[in-house]
Amino acid sequence: MRAIAAALACAMVCAGAAAQDVALHFAPADTKVEFTLGDVLHTVHGAFQLKRGEFHFTADGGKASGELVVDAASGASGNAARDRRMTNEILETARFPEILFRPDRLDGQVAAQGHSQVQVHGQFLIHGEGHEMLIPAEVDANAGVYTTTLRFTVPYQKWGMKNPSMLLLRVADKVEITVHAVGR
Repeated sequence: MRAIAAALACAMVCAGAAAQDVALHFAPADTKVEFTLGDVLHTVHGAFQLKRGEFHFTADGGKASGELVVDAASGASGNAARDRRMTNEILETARFPEILFRPDRLDGQVAAQGHSQVQVHGQFLIHGEGHEMLIPAEVDANAGVYTTTLRFTVPYQKWGMKNPSMLLLRVADKVEITVHAVGR
């Protein structure tokens, strides 16, 4: 009788733990990676395309894994000459074709239903270098679909990329990134 009770207790604990593990797949069509770069005359807005993405985590926080992969050459701001310069000279996409984020930890709890605010820790890889980041994330969960918004700043010049400022055109040395993603 004790063996049966122990087995049932173990099954309930194991089932509860498994229920908290979440694996999400992010489709490129459901994901927007937007950037904003200020300059003296106006603000430049644009976007990059997600190539693929997956994220594994425990809903009550702790260890996370996966990878979000962005096509560095897909950067588009609505100005072809500016975009060519950004991809060829600043991001050097011939040498560094992808921008990646690899999560390793989730701080906070993600509700199975409703709104949550958490922080995702991991490595942000751009221009051939990795940078440790803690990114705030807003998550809305509904019937196994997780809509997520991440906002963070990339100090691109500090991280070894060229500042595209020229003569009278002066741009900020940081770019603001917003990621809107739907994971299933």
